[in-house]
Order: sequence, then C-alpha cells, then structure tokens
Amino acid sequence: MESQQSSPSLASYHQESRRPLASLAFVIPILLIYEVGGLMLGPQAMRNAADGWLRELLRFLGLGQYFLLPLLTCAILLGWHHLSGQVWRVASGVVSAMWVESAALAAILVIGARGLPGLLFAAQSEPDLTGTWLDQCISFMGAGIYEELLFRLMLLPAAVGFFRFTGVPLSTAVILAVVSTSLLFSAAHYDWFLTAGEPFEVSSFIFRTLAGGFFSGLFLWRGFGIAVGTHALYDIFVTAL
Repeated sequence: MESQQSSPSLASYHQESRRPLASLAFVIPILLIYEVGGLMLGPQAMRNAADGWLRELLRFLGLGQYFLLPLLTCAILLGWHHLSGQVWRVASGVVSAMWVESAALAAILVIGARGLPGLLFAAQSEPDLTGTWLDQCISFMGAGIYEELLFRLMLLPAAVGFFRFTGVPLSTAVILAVVSTSLLFSAAHYDWFLTAGEPFEVSSFIFRTLAGGFFSGLFLWRGFGIAVGTHALYDIFVTAL
C-alpha cells in the first residue's frame, strides 16, 4: 500500500505515520500472521481476552464468520481515514520506519520495566503460555491488534466522550479516559474474565495499568499503528529475554 514517492523527512514521517491509512498498511501483515497462524494452530491457538470478547459480540449479533473481525478492523481504519479527509496514499518508507520506531519504543518499555522493582518486572510477562516460541509470537500479534483495537481505538474515545458528556474539560476527560481504560486493560488479563487468565496479583496489576497508560499515550500521540506494533514487539521481546 506504500506509494513510490520519496521517503519522508522526520517531521513529515511523524505526521504521516499517525494517519489511519498508514496504520492500516502497517497492521495488515500483523493481522494476516495472527489470523492465518490461528487457523493453522487450530484449537490450541492462544487467544487473548479482547479477541474472544469481540468475536463473542459479533456472534451475539449473528456475525460469527471467522474473518469478519479482521475485516471490521480494516473497515474501521478505512472509515476513520475517510472521515479525516486526508489523501489516499502512504509515502514510501513510512511503514518500514514504523517498524523501526515500534521496536525502539518496545525496547524502551522493556528497559523501563527493568528499572521497576523486581517483582513488577517478573510479573509483566504473559501468564504461563505454552507452545513454541513461534506459537507465542503469533499470540502476541493478536494481543497487539485486538487489545489495542478494543481498549484504545474503541473504548478510549468512547470514554473521552462519556466524561465530556458529564461536563468535565477535555484535558480532564482524556486523563480520566486513559486511567479507566488502562485499569480495564489490566483487569482483562486475570481469571476474573478469562479462564486461561492468571490469578490476581497487585504487582502485575499495577504494571499492566502503567503499560496501558503507556500504550494509550502512544495511541493519542503516535496513532493506532505504532501502539499496535509497540505492544506486539514488547511482548515478543520480553518472551525472548
């Protein structure tokens, strides 16, 4: 989806990479890896809570086809880009640079996590995942896509709108929305909501809430694609260490 125009400058890259169309071009390979990998792995494929909830909602609405969720993800980004009124092209080099930026931000998050008390860092990884490292990487692609889709692309703007409706200033609404959705993001990893989730621990709950705030900041500042890439690569980096 990248055009053959000259590579963007740093300033234009910062703006270009935030656009929904660039995010779509960036996340399509991640979606393909996760969805095709999930089909190949079959019932033993590791799914995250956000993926399960979104598919259950679609099934409840009578829309249970397997590939409907990734297609709707693409449709949301296309609709967002259409409403933004921006040009329908992605400059050459933007998607590649987004991978580099996501890897750098994921590494920064890993380094920052190591600076926290040892218990927090020890609790940050995904709970007792089985299977090969490749299986886990496929699962982390899904976490990057669908947790960011649910908690950042869908719930965060909805929460901002709700708090604005209550009459609070925009800046306060954004802060409250980030905090509330980050708490929900953290809670989604435990056995309260997920049979394969881990038992609740204060340390891991705090860490994941902070991570949710970090990903929310990325979504607001750098866009959906960078938030997805950073989330997925962070999980992969932690598992590889």
